[in-house]
Amino acid sequence: MSGVADLLAAARVKCLTIATAESCTGGMVAAALTDLPGSSEMFLWGAVTYSNPAKRSMLGVSQMTLVAHGAVSEQVAREMAQGARARSGADIAVSITGIAGPGGSEFKPEGRVCFGIATADETRTETVEFGALGRDAVRLAARDHALMLLGQAVGVPGSEP
Repeated sequence: MSGVADLLAAARVKCLTIATAESCTGGMVAAALTDLPGSSEMFLWGAVTYSNPAKRSMLGVSQMTLVAHGAVSEQVAREMAQGARARSGADIAVSITGIAGPGGSEFKPEGRVCFGIATADETRTETVEFGALGRDAVRLAARDHALMLLGQAVGVPGSEP
């Protein structure tokens, strides 16, 4: 948890607040952030938007985006992060949407996870292919990657991938 402690300490020093929008991780990033006492100073809000209707109603993800690109896409990850940031009032929001498994398809294989990170200056997205590691391992890897992205956004030394 030292990485999370460093992330929260840096956010505290810089007076930055954080929000999360999670799908396949089911709140694991929010749980990691709130495991430490005092995190409520920096962590404002977390949304678990597992279904498409939840992504639309809670985060403002466009139905057109969902239809055109599917829930597991950088386009949806972008709108999730932007929606979480806007609706929570946080300085930084991270989003996660993916296929933890089992299953997947030829076009969207198990282990594909899309991330978004929204700040006042920009929203970045990326896709990581973790592979068919099994549901638990994909979810943990996605949680850790999202925490690394938050660390980068907050400016924690050593948060490079």
